[in-house]
Amino acid sequence: MTSIPDLIKKKRDGGKLSDEEIKTFIQAVTTKNIQECQTGAMLMSIWQKGMVNSEIETLTREMMSSGEVMSWPKEWAGHVVDKHSTGGVGDKVSLVLAPALAACGCKVPMISGRGLAHTGGTLDKLESIPGFNIHQSAGQVQKILTSVGCCIVGQTETLVPADRVLYALRDATSTVDSLPLITGSIISKKGAESLSALVLDVKFGRAALYKDLDSAKELAQLLVNVGNGLGMRTGAVLSSMDTTIGRCVGNSLEVIESLETLKGKGPEDLMELVTTLGGVLLMMTGLVPGLSEGSRRISEAVIGGAALSKFQAMMEAQGVANETARSLCCSAHTDYFRILRKSEHQTELKTPEEGVVLDVDGLTLAEVLHKLGAGRSQVGQPVNHSVGAELLVSLGQKVTKGVSWLRLHYEDPAPTSEQMNRLQKVLVLGSNQNTQTHQKHSLVKDLLLPH
Repeated sequence: MTSIPDLIKKKRDGGKLSDEEIKTFIQAVTTKNIQECQTGAMLMSIWQKGMVNSEIETLTREMMSSGEVMSWPKEWAGHVVDKHSTGGVGDKVSLVLAPALAACGCKVPMISGRGLAHTGGTLDKLESIPGFNIHQSAGQVQKILTSVGCCIVGQTETLVPADRVLYALRDATSTVDSLPLITGSIISKKGAESLSALVLDVKFGRAALYKDLDSAKELAQLLVNVGNGLGMRTGAVLSSMDTTIGRCVGNSLEVIESLETLKGKGPEDLMELVTTLGGVLLMMTGLVPGLSEGSRRISEAVIGGAALSKFQAMMEAQGVANETARSLCCSAHTDYFRILRKSEHQTELKTPEEGVVLDVDGLTLAEVLHKLGAGRSQVGQPVNHSVGAELLVSLGQKVTKGVSWLRLHYEDPAPTSEQMNRLQKVLVLGSNQNTQTHQKHSLVKDLLLPH
């Protein structure tokens, strides 16, 4: 059998690893029969020399098989689906999409992550709801899917253990941005869910990992190829991530905006992502003949209230008290802050002059909120669910001088003058003459669908 140093040397020198060699490496990582420095050296070798598609597919398959692979009842065949987003600002899509898909007849075992750096995490958002338990065993997940149709949970100890080791070391060795390693990490976890179909929301732009459409498309194509290679029907939506998704950023505030969306009062950009991603999944499962019909079905589930009922049932199934879930989902005016934590302080920022809203810098907004406690810099750090911001204007809107454009929710210590200056620069105003932003602002720029 080839030794670990030999495998590292082969990849370091640009060689192609065989299926057996990749299996040896992943098994050593999983069983801890490898020194951490050797794993780090292999990750750096992969980062520098890359991998061909067959290597990436084998790496992903071996990572997927390193732990428990979920199995579902035969009658669910073809209907078990999920989505993955590469992360954004105000990205609350999962909270609306999972129950909408369940209302359309899918089973959605959504295994989500926590936020890191400026990107918010779905689990942190849900944990701002008192009682919501993201820790569920495989048996509990199946039970919730049987009764509700969707659940949103954290990664269990037994699912893809190899990824947990590699993920932590990628951060420590500056190999986070390696395409083969990103693909292996994302697709192995989804493969272990035994999905029939997977849709990827690959974001590009100022507030995304990839700044331009071409580099995001390269990742999207690789994810789609490897996902389909593992037997999951996999498609991708390429969406722009420059401003914010919706008007709220921050954990509790995003739950409120998600609930408002599930009550049929959601912002257009969020609904566009939900209906497009959901439409692609319904089409890939064969529940609808085409994308437009799929999008229409998802839209109906949200606007008609069926998705809201599923969200209420999911909350109750995951530990939220019935009375709490009922109050949050009540269609009459809801006092959300009677249940969700409200920050101790709120302040509003005013427009410095009149003009048209040309841009809102989502990355800077997210970075300041992160520093104020809405996010974490290291895995395991707590977040403050109440910290966040509400955007009070929209792109293309005409504003006069001195009107409120942002409501900041914060706790002690108060934001510094430097942070307030940064926030004020988030808003870009211009004159009417040089703007085309009155046109509908569409986030979806391209689709990659399986053949």
